[in-house]
Amino acid sequence: MDNYSFETHNLEYKESWHDNHLKTICAFANASGGRLDIGRNDKGETVGLFDTKKLMEDLPNKIKNSMAIVADVALHIVGEKKYISIKINSYPFPISYRGVYYLRSGSTTQELTGNALDDFILRRKGKTWDGVPIPRVSYDDFDKDAFKSFRRKAKASGRLTAQDLEINDEELLENLHLIEGDYLKRAALLVFHQEPENWVPGAYIKIGYFANAADLIFQDEIHGPLITMADKAEDLVYSKYFKGIISYEGMQRIETFPIPRQAFREAILNAIIHRDYSTGNPIHIHIYPEEVLIYNDGKLPDSWTVDDLFSKHTSKPYNPFIAGAFFRSGQIESWGRGVEKITNACKDWGLQKPFYRVKGNDVMIGFHVEDNYRKKAGLENNEGEKYEIKYEIKYGLNETQQKILNILHEKPTVTMGDIASEIGISIHGIDKNIRYLKRIGLIERAGSRKKGIWIINTGLLEEKS
Repeated sequence: MDNYSFETHNLEYKESWHDNHLKTICAFANASGGRLDIGRNDKGETVGLFDTKKLMEDLPNKIKNSMAIVADVALHIVGEKKYISIKINSYPFPISYRGVYYLRSGSTTQELTGNALDDFILRRKGKTWDGVPIPRVSYDDFDKDAFKSFRRKAKASGRLTAQDLEINDEELLENLHLIEGDYLKRAALLVFHQEPENWVPGAYIKIGYFANAADLIFQDEIHGPLITMADKAEDLVYSKYFKGIISYEGMQRIETFPIPRQAFREAILNAIIHRDYSTGNPIHIHIYPEEVLIYNDGKLPDSWTVDDLFSKHTSKPYNPFIAGAFFRSGQIESWGRGVEKITNACKDWGLQKPFYRVKGNDVMIGFHVEDNYRKKAGLENNEGEKYEIKYEIKYGLNETQQKILNILHEKPTVTMGDIASEIGISIHGIDKNIRYLKRIGLIERAGSRKKGIWIINTGLLEEKS
């Protein structure tokens, strides 16, 4: 009797034999192994074979001669029907079929080319893309502030002692296993060099604020050594792109943002460490009123699905040398708890669980921005509810400037004409006060006159209690 099961990353069914199926056998050998059943349909039902004697003689030889590997070929009988099972082990070295390399991805067989093939062969040889040595690199071009940042973080985290860090920068790179012979590894350039894009195009972060799916309002880019990139991204997004909703618990001033800093920072660190830098595409952060999306090129470990990210798992960094430097700096753990920490941080804030999407070489994590936050931040129609905050500033604000500031806070896309109508003074008067608020650095305009947005520098503000 058949035991039905669906095709998976290590199981495939074919109703009859064709030599083209040798590609699937090659893909299994290059992945985690697998089984190919001949004489069964897509549902796993046995449909039977009529030339089993010849196939039992031919298949082992075809596999051996075309790929120089040995497979376990067995004949099975279900009722009066026969099928052949071909079991293939995983091989530690690359296997090709007619000079082409194949790999199992989900329940499909993929031909490896370009960067994917280079990375596959490197890993089969016990190397990784970030561990490749790079010639003709000068230590003088490394960012001294990046090393200082690393030392501060490593010492504060307790991962390295003060004595461990009392060495020169070259010795530090050696201790972090970022030097091979006379050459620096790619990871050293990415983590500490002041211009890593000279060697790795696309090694930066691109941030954009979108009013909707079509309209980009403003954008920024973050460049430089990876070791400082998470700090820069967090500071920029939380000072310019997110609106902090200010409240008080007793005398304590609380500033609420759309997603917790811990979750955002962990997501950025995951993107930096696990991304595939060989593609030349930067990390993208898309910020919308209703959600925040972080994209990076990468892929899950072999045979993993998105569900595996949310279950208990060990750490399997795509770039182990980059991950090692970040671990020593204290910015990450090495237990595979990144997604768990992101999820728990959102849960503690009462937010929805973040969502993931993996499509080809594109990995995305998304955060929902709750309706209540959007209303208070003036990012959507409040249905008649007016949200107003009173501010003080060291320069002092007159009554008109205070009113303008509250309107801009509530409606960041408002025009000067609308402000003039709401307050009841001329556009010239509004323009004069707007120019003053810009001059003292309290507000700025991003985007075009029609589709732009007002940004308030909340660092200069303090809510009146």
